[in-house]
Amino acid sequence: MRRFRIAAFVALAVALAVPASGAGEASKSGFFAKFGKGEGQLTMIAWEGYAQDQWVKPFVQQTGCKVKRTYAGSSDQMVTLMRKGGGGQYDLVSASGDASLRLIYGKDVATVDPSKIPDYKNFFKTFQSPPNNTVDGKHYGISLQWGPNTLLYNTTKVKPAPKSWSAIYDSKYKGKVTVPDNPIQIADAALYLSKKQPSLGIKDPYELDQKQFDAVVSLLKKQRPLIKKYWALAGDEISLFKNGDATIGASWPYQTNTLRAAKVPVKDLIPREGATGWLDTWMLSSKAKHPTCATMWMAWVSTPKVQAQQAIYFGETPVNKKACVLMNTFSKGSCAQYHANAPESYYRAIKFWKTPIADCGNGQKNCMDYTKWQQAWTQIKG
Repeated sequence: MRRFRIAAFVALAVALAVPASGAGEASKSGFFAKFGKGEGQLTMIAWEGYAQDQWVKPFVQQTGCKVKRTYAGSSDQMVTLMRKGGGGQYDLVSASGDASLRLIYGKDVATVDPSKIPDYKNFFKTFQSPPNNTVDGKHYGISLQWGPNTLLYNTTKVKPAPKSWSAIYDSKYKGKVTVPDNPIQIADAALYLSKKQPSLGIKDPYELDQKQFDAVVSLLKKQRPLIKKYWALAGDEISLFKNGDATIGASWPYQTNTLRAAKVPVKDLIPREGATGWLDTWMLSSKAKHPTCATMWMAWVSTPKVQAQQAIYFGETPVNKKACVLMNTFSKGSCAQYHANAPESYYRAIKFWKTPIADCGNGQKNCMDYTKWQQAWTQIKG
């Protein structure tokens, strides 16, 4: 499912003031020369806000690759579009972790060579070969942007300050809890239970056998009466906290920053159990008709300036460590706001989304796949 952030980037349009020419340096240095001549066209499926004119136009001007954008509203839709008509209609897709393994195992995407991406070496190591886009040592895409799923709370209503995810399962907050309306939310509960009930043997919140899965689903069904609303858009959660309808819940840094700017007394944290998070990847279709233009695009959006532009525009965190300084140049304090200067230990504490599949790598296919997660989520919500 989509992270439902379509409304999230609206308030961050300050980045639009950043000059779109930002590729002048790349042009002078012959940034694209090494890729050879492009095919003149590039078709992509992207999240809305991922292919804005401020970085698309200079790319087109320098490469001659005319960009055709198709926006998707969910990960499921992206997978369907990539497979529609046998594939070949699209060259690239900006897949989230809850779709990438489906595309890899479905042979819908091809391997890519990171050495062709100049800024790959400037990525934080966590994002060079993450499990959501790297299988058996083979790279099926180039990491793009990410964000953590944090615990958000009203500092005047939730005391003492929470330190554990247990707070969103606590009956004292009945009717004041909110969490995303997304099957991948099951992983958050699994991560919590991996620490609370170690006897379950949960090692990876996305790899759950029947017993582990049943325990997680049971917890979420018990949580259901506590939920004020399962939020679909970032704006939904913001409204809930502004109106006092919710005082604690699972969130993203974007909501925290927006609420604090509106003088709502909130804070967020990554609880002691750790957290899940989303990491998006540009993936190349296995039937791409314009692979050179696609490779040039992946290299372009990996550069520090474009990474910073997109991060500020959309409200997320770049994977290129050199983007931090530019973020602060474009929007003061934005690097720290979105944890772009956090130490590697911060990133390692986050279990990034990956598609649940039956094969857990133990020689058996006894894990619950994404279809089971979707079915369970429908039952959980009632």
